[in-house]
Amino acid sequence: MDRDLAALLGFVTMFGLMAVRVPIGLAMGIAGVGGFALLSGTGPALNLLANVPLSVLTDYNLSVIPMFILMGAFASHSGMSTELFVAGRAWFGHRRGGLALATIAACGGFSAINGSSVATAATMTQVALPEMRRAGYDVGFSAGLIAAGGTLGIMIPPSVILVLYGIMTETDITKLFAAGIIPGIMAVAFYGVVVAAMAWWRPDAVPRGDRHGWGERFASLRALWAVVVLFLFVLGGIYGGLFTVQEAAGIGAVGTLLIGMLRGRLPWREIKAALIGALRVSSAIMLIVVGAYLFGYFLTITQFTQNAVQFLVHLPVGPFGVLALIMLGYLVLGAVMDELAMILLTVPIVFPAMMQLGFDSIWFGVIVVMAVTFGMICPPVGMNVFVINSIARDVPLGAIYKGTLPFIGVDLIRLFILCMFPALSLWLPGFIP
Repeated sequence: MDRDLAALLGFVTMFGLMAVRVPIGLAMGIAGVGGFALLSGTGPALNLLANVPLSVLTDYNLSVIPMFILMGAFASHSGMSTELFVAGRAWFGHRRGGLALATIAACGGFSAINGSSVATAATMTQVALPEMRRAGYDVGFSAGLIAAGGTLGIMIPPSVILVLYGIMTETDITKLFAAGIIPGIMAVAFYGVVVAAMAWWRPDAVPRGDRHGWGERFASLRALWAVVVLFLFVLGGIYGGLFTVQEAAGIGAVGTLLIGMLRGRLPWREIKAALIGALRVSSAIMLIVVGAYLFGYFLTITQFTQNAVQFLVHLPVGPFGVLALIMLGYLVLGAVMDELAMILLTVPIVFPAMMQLGFDSIWFGVIVVMAVTFGMICPPVGMNVFVINSIARDVPLGAIYKGTLPFIGVDLIRLFILCMFPALSLWLPGFIP
């Protein structure tokens, strides 16, 4: 069979399986192994199926993913997310839109010890959404705010997606983490601007809350010591050269567990729930990784990847024209695919092309991760939106999607700014030897 036709059939099969709700990892794996068998025979395809999952699941570099997820699970079950929201509410709650600002701040803070977008959205839905509903906030805007705030877990270090990008492209993960800090801070600031605009345009949608005394405000800050210690210990250890990213993930998970137990916040029931939750999320992620590797081997023997790279490099639109087309492609894919699948499927194709066109690998990593975040909140998929809807079932999906629109707008502005001014993401990595 013609290899170009085989590659096309592989993509059609994969998206067809996804359309009938086959899990993304399985869809990529089935299309990959089936296509490999079509071109190379059943024997080689079965050998591929036997070897790839084993090599992926025993890869030491990938161990960082379940460890950071476990760290976030322990942090969530020990109440650290609640402490972040309580502190934000104490300081900002009396302002119009104050609870929304507190939610954004809590999402940003929790992202610094979590690294997972879905986990951040799920946790803050349980913590912040009931408070905003009691205060009279527009429920669609509140849910959309939490969905967008969850995407901070992808950008603010430690980020599972940045780790995966670094592993795939052999880019320094510590520099990627540093590169994500300023864009992450920009996201928090831009989301705050959206809340301020909503307070001016529709003040009834974001009412004022109760004013808290100065004593209560400072008391809320004292409760944040565990979050600060974890953030400084994990990232400080990485940048101080005390341990590698993989070691930092494991130490962070154990440290979060010990702090939770010492504070009496992690009884065995909560530890068990955190372990089960982390196992479920990690298993889903690793299934996608395995499926993407299987599909990637299939694309390699079709030479689709190599041909696509050459096609992009030789487009008559210039380097930034190619970049614009790639960003547009991510916006389209984000409507139908999970962000992890997008990274695994597209980076082997677009990364070599971007390097040949002279772009910086660290800057491009930040841009790609930003682009795939749109898929977390864009219709018709929007993983964060579905997570929030599964927890708050009385909030319609349409209302949540409508609530995410202003945040998608400012994210597009932020993406454009970072494309035009690469120094915003490359300044901090420049201090790392």
